[in-house]
Amino acid sequence: MKQVNPAGYEDRLQRVTAYIYDHLDQAIDLNHLADIACMSPYHWHRIYRSVYGETIAATVKRLRLSRAAAYLVNSNLTVQEIAGKTGYANVQSFTRLFKLAYGLPPAQYRSEGSHTVFEQRFNRQDAKMYNISIKNVDPIKVASIPHKGPYINIGNAFDKVFGALGNRSLDWSMARTIGIFYDDPDSHAEADLRSRAGITVEPDFEIAAPLEEAIVRDGRYAVLHYKGPYTDMKKAYMWLYGEWLVQSGEEAADAPCFELYLNNPRETPPTELLTDIHLPLV
Repeated sequence: MKQVNPAGYEDRLQRVTAYIYDHLDQAIDLNHLADIACMSPYHWHRIYRSVYGETIAATVKRLRLSRAAAYLVNSNLTVQEIAGKTGYANVQSFTRLFKLAYGLPPAQYRSEGSHTVFEQRFNRQDAKMYNISIKNVDPIKVASIPHKGPYINIGNAFDKVFGALGNRSLDWSMARTIGIFYDDPDSHAEADLRSRAGITVEPDFEIAAPLEEAIVRDGRYAVLHYKGPYTDMKKAYMWLYGEWLVQSGEEAADAPCFELYLNNPRETPPTELLTDIHLPLV
């Protein structure tokens, strides 16, 4: 019997995730996804789950609700409009599923979600509640895939990274998931935003296509220890730059920010996600 290269499965499943990211506002037919993956509809669900650790239905729901949370935090769209733009036929089912995942119904999340803590005015007595530390960071070698477009869609690039590393010998106990962000989302069109999704690797690890090497510069960083949905982090960045930095006496260095992700979004509720946001300092 002909043996199938595991990397071949990864390539086909990555086509599926790319399709999902592009069609979250539409009905997604599972048999059509099987066609995209060029796999039997009887077996491809099991293959997908074994590779990614969640069912295809769980992936679709997670990505839809994540995009909905981003709209709630960063736009003036109504809850009904957001439900339609994230593939939900009615507001009732959208509200029920969103509350299960994020702990609050959509309208209440918009006004009381975890992002609101970063909308409070900064004063030095409250600085400790934001949990910022200054750290010296050694150079970090990263096996990465570039992403261009809205930062909220960088998960597609992470899927490609994991696929490319699937059959490589890597010490996963030492590896960390990392995102590098080169552009200010308030100063560039979303379509032009540049970032990288990657995995930290040892200095002697050989990086081969489609992965690309990236080096995070060494030096001092302000580290914001963030807990909550990735979609809320824009507010955290606004506070970090607009409040903390200008009153800290520090100066930002000419280097990109990066994020270290401390737990797995496929296994962790959005409100329990942990991220260390690194702001480079002079």
